[in-house]
Amino acid sequence: MDTVLSGAAIAVYVILLVFVALRARAAREFEDFSVAKRELPLALIFGSIAADYIGPGFSIGFVGRGFKSGFLFLAVGLAYAVQNIFVGLLVAPRLRQLKGCYTLGDAIGQKYDRKCQILAGVISVALCASFSAVMISAGSVVLDDIFGLPRWLSVSVIAVVTASYTTFGGLRASVITDAFHFVLFALLLPVTLLYALLSHFEGGAAAFLQQAFAATAEGFSSTPTIQIVGFVAAFLLGETLIPPYANLALASKTTKVSRNGFILAGIFSTLWFTVMIAIGIVARTVVASDTKQDYVLLNFVGSIMPHVGYALLLVALVSIVLSSLDSLLNAGAVVFTQDIIRSLCKLPDALALKAGRYSTIIIAAVAAAAAAFVPSVIEGLLACYSIWAPAILPALIFGLWLKAPRPLAGILSMGVGTCVAVIFQFVFPSVIQVPAIIPALGTALLAYLFGHCLGKTNSGR
Repeated sequence: MDTVLSGAAIAVYVILLVFVALRARAAREFEDFSVAKRELPLALIFGSIAADYIGPGFSIGFVGRGFKSGFLFLAVGLAYAVQNIFVGLLVAPRLRQLKGCYTLGDAIGQKYDRKCQILAGVISVALCASFSAVMISAGSVVLDDIFGLPRWLSVSVIAVVTASYTTFGGLRASVITDAFHFVLFALLLPVTLLYALLSHFEGGAAAFLQQAFAATAEGFSSTPTIQIVGFVAAFLLGETLIPPYANLALASKTTKVSRNGFILAGIFSTLWFTVMIAIGIVARTVVASDTKQDYVLLNFVGSIMPHVGYALLLVALVSIVLSSLDSLLNAGAVVFTQDIIRSLCKLPDALALKAGRYSTIIIAAVAAAAAAFVPSVIEGLLACYSIWAPAILPALIFGLWLKAPRPLAGILSMGVGTCVAVIFQFVFPSVIQVPAIIPALGTALLAYLFGHCLGKTNSGR
């Protein structure tokens, strides 16, 4: 009976989602598909950014971390809030001021040269596919819990449903459905915490503080200091202007909208992380201590909520997975079309639109195949962060702020940062005792400095 109820709720939700996406209308031009004709207001920019980051990584993942290590990860999450505010104040407005940009690669191409744009495009597409694999994996966890489906079938359902409306609606459909998801999820999980505290948690504030202190002490004792430093660095830099966020900055109506959207999202993230960590701490009195991190939230809510409430939570979890995934698929498709295909050959607008749609499907298929290799939501995100920050950020930040950035610096920084991150994250992860993002970011900065000293400015930029 529970499975039928949950399945019916999700089916109704998917129908409503498709209706909302269709109301957003299909994109008819590449500019509409990629940056929604640069007409998005503050409410949609804020809602879409918040919907992207309160997804499975910062809901399923943070509840699991709160369960295992208490408020340790709240301190880590605050670095993410600082990053959003920093981007809103200093980076997003400068990016929005650039003319004719559809992607982050476009901005890098304007500041350096076409080779830098293509390399940035390749890195961005690979990271979009990797982030998408993490989101699909998180969605399959929810469907597995409901229906007990084979992993491949759960992954296929998530990928197909999301790609279906993202392919035709482009960024506008993604942003509108994201705002819809955000409202649903941002209301439901805080209500879940309140319900748990009032009806299933004995001892009041004193008992909560006792559980929080015990979990946090366990977290600090079991986590090396250098690993904590790596976590902070990853959350401070790892999602800085990843392609979905960059596209939102470029799609905003004005530089003011771009700035305020990121600042408000950063402020909201502080509240969100606190609620997620608190849910994880409360779950310690309900869920078995050996529960896998990605299943803590599902098991907790399934234990305390009535059937209808549990079904609603499952709908919300599926929705927020889709909201993160659709942004990544759209961003990856736009980057592939603009930074790679259009950098190599001239492409009329109609063909660019078709290329963007086909690219959405291809990236979704690649991400679905890669989802089988994701160890957990948080670990998958941290691996992506470890590559993105050193691969792109030095070239991007220096490019936006220096008067005459040099192409050699951009090429060396992106190439060296990517290679070092991949080597220490995947090939030889045990060679060093520090997180891969730290040596990768350090070598990327050194490579940029070396290229800036030896390189020449691009006179034809």
